[in-house]
Amino acid sequence: MNTLQFTLNGNPFTATLDEDTSLMDVLREKAGLISPKNGCAPQGSCGCCTVIVDNKAITSCAVPAKNISGKNVLTLEGLNEHERDVFAKSFTYTAGMQCGFCIPGIVVRAKSLIDKNPEPSRDEIAKSLNNHICRCTGYVKIIDAIELSAKVFRGEQLPEFDYSGKIGSSLPRMDGEKFAMGERPYIDDISLPDMLYSAFLFSPNPKIKIKNIDTSEAEKFPGVVRVVTANDVPGKRKQGLIYKDWSLFIAENETTNCIGDILAGVIAVDNKTARKAIELIKLDYEILQGVFSPEEALKETAPRVHEDHDNLLSKSIIKRGVVDDALSKSTFVETRTFETQMIEHAFLEPESSIAFLKDGIVEVLSQGQGVFDDRKQIASFLNLPEEKVNVTLITNGGAFGGKEDLSIQAQVALFATLTNKPVKATLTREESIRLHPKRHPIKMTYTVGCDANGKLTALRARMIGDKGAYASVGTKVLERAAGHAAGPYNILHSDVEALAVYTNNLPCGAMRGFGANQAAFAMEGMLDILAEKVGIDGWEMRWRNVVDVGDTFCTGQVFEKSVGIKKTLLAVKDIFYSSKYAGIGCGIKNVGIGNGMPEFGHAIVKINPATSGESDETITIKTGFTEMGQGFCTVMIQFFCEVIGIDARKVRVEIDTTHPTPCGMTTASRATVLGGRAIIKAAQEMKKDLDAGKNLCDLIGKEYFGEVVIDYTTALDAKTNKPITHMTFGFATQVCILDDEGKLKKFVAAHDVGKVINKKLLEGQLEGSIHMGLGYALTEDLKLTNGIPDSFKLRSLGLLRAKDMPETEIILIEENESEGPFGAKGVGEIGLVPTAGAVAGALYKFDGVRRYKLPMKDSVAAKAIFGGMK
Repeated sequence: MNTLQFTLNGNPFTATLDEDTSLMDVLREKAGLISPKNGCAPQGSCGCCTVIVDNKAITSCAVPAKNISGKNVLTLEGLNEHERDVFAKSFTYTAGMQCGFCIPGIVVRAKSLIDKNPEPSRDEIAKSLNNHICRCTGYVKIIDAIELSAKVFRGEQLPEFDYSGKIGSSLPRMDGEKFAMGERPYIDDISLPDMLYSAFLFSPNPKIKIKNIDTSEAEKFPGVVRVVTANDVPGKRKQGLIYKDWSLFIAENETTNCIGDILAGVIAVDNKTARKAIELIKLDYEILQGVFSPEEALKETAPRVHEDHDNLLSKSIIKRGVVDDALSKSTFVETRTFETQMIEHAFLEPESSIAFLKDGIVEVLSQGQGVFDDRKQIASFLNLPEEKVNVTLITNGGAFGGKEDLSIQAQVALFATLTNKPVKATLTREESIRLHPKRHPIKMTYTVGCDANGKLTALRARMIGDKGAYASVGTKVLERAAGHAAGPYNILHSDVEALAVYTNNLPCGAMRGFGANQAAFAMEGMLDILAEKVGIDGWEMRWRNVVDVGDTFCTGQVFEKSVGIKKTLLAVKDIFYSSKYAGIGCGIKNVGIGNGMPEFGHAIVKINPATSGESDETITIKTGFTEMGQGFCTVMIQFFCEVIGIDARKVRVEIDTTHPTPCGMTTASRATVLGGRAIIKAAQEMKKDLDAGKNLCDLIGKEYFGEVVIDYTTALDAKTNKPITHMTFGFATQVCILDDEGKLKKFVAAHDVGKVINKKLLEGQLEGSIHMGLGYALTEDLKLTNGIPDSFKLRSLGLLRAKDMPETEIILIEENESEGPFGAKGVGEIGLVPTAGAVAGALYKFDGVRRYKLPMKDSVAAKAIFGGMK
């Protein structure tokens, strides 16, 4: 052990440490600071751990602590009160944060920049963020926040916040200032008395038969409390959201299916001890033949991924009209094959969980997207009644669908029951990439016809999706891809088949867009090809074919209301025609899961007495949906305030996991609609008492309940003449504009959002979606070789940095939706559905090359981005 001395936030600091300890470890584990976040240690790629050392901003996870001896270290906690106030308010006012995990590091970077350059330009701000990743915001509002901070430091006044909570106002995000200052703890920031730490042994190869797991040396290692294997699981090891095929521990004499399979766990007195002990576990195994493409997996001679199921997980079929006849009568018929890639969610908070026992209940702290689903599976794994397990949602550092499935919550819960002590586990970035599901790669062959005027006549689509090793929600993703195969276009004759196929690749599951993105890339490409055949441009081709009220979706559902796609097309018409290299794409995305699955939303409103720190009564709203940075809690407050007419600062939202009516996953852009409607119902009940002459003091302790049930949607294969596969849809048209060198210049997105509830939060959702969509189109790719990623580094994923983002213009169209709260629709997914198609169209305008495979790395636009990546 070595002794380290340096100055920390203006005060002398001394710590004893191992040779391989990083500065971030010292700050978090020795000094107890939580603003430097661990997003990728020791890669130094995400910027979440940024601190200032001797007036220079550095990533602390990549710096050995021994190199800091005698130096001055400044963390976010060390900023003076004025600086903290300015940054906190600026980031909150501009909505410059969503999940918030990356923001403390970015604030430190902003402090360093402004100290050296008090009046930075937007380009200079963007370039200063080159060592930072934000997966949520698209950087636009982060740059707004830093620009505003610099103005205030130069003497300008901060704008006033609007706390009316009225619909259409930009109510500041709940707890926004705490998030900006790194004061809102994520799971890995939490430490409990007597807490133990755990780590996992993962499969070294995708397909191996485990002959023996020798844990003897690990058990003897000093500081190890227990080594856990499949033999210690009291309940059902196989879990899953739809199919129970994902074993949370692989036992001896069983076979693994991917490199994310967990073979053993170590519980120890600290994280380093647990990880060192993991290395002492000896495996005896046989490498088996795996299958790594869906086409190979479908061959009769292919090895099975699961012994009890063939490799075809599911087949989704849509047939409407007479396709062969319609194609034979079409003036133009084109066939093309499109391919999309596997990509990583790249949420910046790696998976983490804490579990402990309290009053006979297994308490689990989770960052998951569905605490009710988590509880059900954990209870099954532990062989306990559900009422003996309670799952509490802790601040979530991004998800995008990647935290729908269980990750390590069940194993950590088991560890707590075995030791009767609190236990924490936090994955490294490499482990995170191994474990959670990715976006499905899908190969799509489209045949589309149209008449001489460009009117679409028929569609045939064949889709094969790489499901990876476990089902996750892959059946539904391919079902959704099939349902969205025709995009927002009126086609009377369609024949669609979508297969979800098991392989030994990393599992694929939910990711923002949920199958609609892949289908849109293919359909938008076909529109552009046919437009050229007809002799019209892309805008006109879409105008002649987009759906309207009375037209039919690919699933057979008739649009009866709130169809704003034509308005979005009109909104971008001028800029499309005035730009030399412009590509256009239209998108549609369902709101709510639908397809015959009942959906619920509930809310409880409770009035609390004033406390010593409050002058008036306060109100708590309880709901079961997950806040992941999308602003759910904030807009729920706005729904309530619109009904009651109360200052929004008196209202808080809590995630409730105890109500007997579970909400299910926060997914499918549905939390705003279902949660909002439930809250409005509860608020209306409360308003009846207020209108009767009662005041808040009279209502202390009273609870008001609101619930909404959507149970009328029909399954994709339902035998009905009037299918209603989804409760409503969002619509969008996007335009990608390149400069004269073929680089990204501007991106315009016009979206039918139903009703604008919170303009800044809404814009931020769409800007973040566009950022993700541009990466998907041009640079992002998680390449595997025989089921193993070529790289586990964040920098290898092709994520766009701030300087890579073009100017972005958001146009909001309000087409009231009667199913939505005050007319609103969800926008969490639609924002990147048409993006890749628009980019492909712009690239074709520039260089005349049709591209059918993502990412489009051969383009000038992509090469310009890669040229700036380190």
